[in-house]
Amino acid sequence: MKKIIIPFFCAVLFAVPAAAQKTSAAPANTEVVKSKLTPKEVIDNYFKALGGKSKLEAVKSTVIDNTLNVQGMDITMSTTKMGNKFKSVQTAMGQTVSQVFDGEKGYIERAGQKTDFPADNIAELKKGTTIEALAFDPSKFKDVTVEKLNAKDYNVLSSDKGKFYFDAATGLLYQSSVGEGSVTVKNYMTVEGIKFPSEVDIDGKGQKVIIKTTKVVLNTATSDADFK
Repeated sequence: MKKIIIPFFCAVLFAVPAAAQKTSAAPANTEVVKSKLTPKEVIDNYFKALGGKSKLEAVKSTVIDNTLNVQGMDITMSTTKMGNKFKSVQTAMGQTVSQVFDGEKGYIERAGQKTDFPADNIAELKKGTTIEALAFDPSKFKDVTVEKLNAKDYNVLSSDKGKFYFDAATGLLYQSSVGEGSVTVKNYMTVEGIKFPSEVDIDGKGQKVIIKTTKVVLNTATSDADFK
């Protein structure tokens, strides 16, 4: 089974990347102008577009089922989250990989062997939230620019974590550029009044991953015991 990107990467990269490099320069021939909006207004509009901040904060747990296509290989993945805790089970070619984080430490289990998460990832994983979008912090961004992608206007937030393109018309996050990679949210689905990415393309370092969400369940009976 090929090496699989761990689920926090999939989820966090289109919110606030866990291990980003310095922001790439704007694409050539792209007109960049300063927006009248503040970073807080862009992020508040994003929360509103997703369903409202209070509704997002009210979600205590999620179970999300995805299918991934990684270089022609199909993978099924089910991830349970509660705050900064998560458990993901990925299956491909008859093999299963489990990845678990209990809020303090975590591991990958493959073929009965457990490998601890690298220590340099733990600090970022501890910052996780049930709804990853809530990790956006306006204080991390100085200003907002307006750029065009495919003839559409996007409000862009930039920091040392990357560049984040929000659709000026809908308020929704469309694309994140991080170092040599990018994440594009192609579609959203609505579950109990909250929007979740339903199709995401990840491109980076010669690898392309297509993630499609097949099911989202909110506020199931979940406890700390599920993340051991």
